[in-house]
Amino acid sequence: MDGGSPDRLGRSWGVKKQMEQRKKVSFVIPCYRSEHTLPGVVAEIEDTMRTLEQYQYDILLINDCSPDHTFEVIRKLCQEDSHIKGIDFARNFGQHSALMAGLRYSDGDYVVCLDDDGQTPADEAGKLLAALEEGYDAVYAKYDHKQHSKFRNLGSSVNEHMTRIMLEKPAELYISSYFAVKRFVVEDMVRYENSYPYVIGLVLRATKNIANVSVKHREREVGVSGYTLRKLVELWFNGFTAFSVKPLRVATVLGSVSAGAGFLYGIYTIVKRLLIPDVPVGFSSLMSALVFFGGMIMLMLGLIGEYIGRIYISLNNSPQYVIREKLNLDACRQENEDR
Repeated sequence: MDGGSPDRLGRSWGVKKQMEQRKKVSFVIPCYRSEHTLPGVVAEIEDTMRTLEQYQYDILLINDCSPDHTFEVIRKLCQEDSHIKGIDFARNFGQHSALMAGLRYSDGDYVVCLDDDGQTPADEAGKLLAALEEGYDAVYAKYDHKQHSKFRNLGSSVNEHMTRIMLEKPAELYISSYFAVKRFVVEDMVRYENSYPYVIGLVLRATKNIANVSVKHREREVGVSGYTLRKLVELWFNGFTAFSVKPLRVATVLGSVSAGAGFLYGIYTIVKRLLIPDVPVGFSSLMSALVFFGGMIMLMLGLIGEYIGRIYISLNNSPQYVIREKLNLDACRQENEDR
């Protein structure tokens, strides 16, 4: 055997070279209670990427210890297609920790993060990738008409105002769970190893060259949002404390204002007593002042305690996540430590 004709070897080498030159896109999808929707999302990504032949791609599915059969679905998808990779958490760590795990195990030139419920249109990923090609470092999908519940929309609105005030997000920038970033942004994001990741803050920390692209937001076909009031409050608190000391500065200002108000009220009481000796000492006003200032003190102490508690947990190397099992992840990726 001659090992193949020169023409055949040349064509094979040319195809291999072309594959190496194609940029790679890694799709990262946190998964929770999505056994019914996940196959459709993955199929839509695959159909979309067939039309974007200039890119290679893979899909990372991170099961955040979902109580249903989500990981069994992920296992089946990984068995059917080597482009799909699975990660199973040992317990529930939250969406942002799942995103961090996916980012760490991704190796694409571009990384696209989206939801597992089908509401974020995977077939419009080309719009986000096109914006990255234009020179932006990060791109967020913007919805003209969101199909979330009123409760979820309220939570998103609060989160929007919080990131604007605490993280200095530009007012015109819309933040969503459907976004794409370049490799260097990912590399900066995964340097964060503390226990309370907040992905929006990590993106804003890495770059300000961010754009929005308009996409359609779909109605949820199956189930309900996994964000409860408790999880939303935890997310907001994480945003408050993870990347900003402004809450402490607000506490300082409120403490100063309260102390000043108490001092002025004391002067007013003394002057009033001197000018009107018969005026009775006000028990109600005294108790109101005590309750007000006592509440302010407890609020400030609680805020300071939250910061100190997070520092303590971080110093103890509490992990962002713990991985129980990995699927279709090459042995060379084992060097990525579980955090």
